[in-house]
Amino acid sequence: MYGIGSILGGMAGFIVIAFILIILIMNTFFVVKQQHAVIIERLGKFNNIVGAGFHAKIPFIDRKAATVSLRTMKNGFDIDVKTEDNVTIGLEVSAQYHVSYERGNTPADSGVYKSYYMLQQPVAQMRDFITDALRSSIPVYTLDEVFAKKDDIAKDVNATVSEQMAAYGFTLVSTLITKIALPREVEDSMNQINAAQRTKAASQDLAEADRIRRVTEAKAEAEAMEESGRGIAAQRQAIAEGIKGSLDTIQATGVSTDEANKLFMFTQWTEMMNEFAKSGKAATVVLPADFRESASLFEQMSAAQQAGEGVKVPSIKPSQD
Repeated sequence: MYGIGSILGGMAGFIVIAFILIILIMNTFFVVKQQHAVIIERLGKFNNIVGAGFHAKIPFIDRKAATVSLRTMKNGFDIDVKTEDNVTIGLEVSAQYHVSYERGNTPADSGVYKSYYMLQQPVAQMRDFITDALRSSIPVYTLDEVFAKKDDIAKDVNATVSEQMAAYGFTLVSTLITKIALPREVEDSMNQINAAQRTKAASQDLAEADRIRRVTEAKAEAEAMEESGRGIAAQRQAIAEGIKGSLDTIQATGVSTDEANKLFMFTQWTEMMNEFAKSGKAATVVLPADFRESASLFEQMSAAQQAGEGVKVPSIKPSQD
């Protein structure tokens, strides 16, 4: 029994020693991941900063005070501001930032040291800085200018806040105004104004199109009338030349000028009656039984021509079947 108790006691002691060794090892060696830094404090006081890799510290004397991420982070803020024309708008602002990579001449000058020891709530502080910068810059712009220059405003805010956050070990990468929210009544008014402007522009375009159409039609009509006039003039010239040629041919047979004119007018009258009959507007064309009446008609036409009064053609009524 004594031998078994000694063995059990030795095993228990070995287990205790192994347990203590494991604890010592776990408190001595540690690994820091990529894009991270660990702040080591010795007996409650800052000792050093270690980067990514395998490291060792004194157990129970040194401790890992904080693990600081060096990756870029993003936070969004909702901020209310007032424009120059007294319109309260809501801005959605997105800020990208990271702990400064500056090491400084001493560890206390590094971005990691400042970000941990100098600022308790960096995100809340950055929000206050951005809010103050926006409420200082936006009131000098009207609502329309805020929409037009929001990128320039964001750049100015980023430059201002970057200087302030650098003192606390943070680098502000960019500040973006992602959305501008308007009061409901203002948004409705702007939509109505835009709709009215679009309606006005559309009306002006339609009026201009109608004006162009009218001018084009007028030009086309003028050109058509001009061409028509030229055609009528050419037609009349051709008729005159044909009449002259016909009279010359008739006179060449020895007929007097007066007889030639009468013969020509009789021929024209006959052709006119023939065309009238072909028009289909009358079933029967009534001719005088005594052509001496026609001769009297021709004499009247000749007399009217000589007197310069023009020729009056009597109306011919179709006979009733």
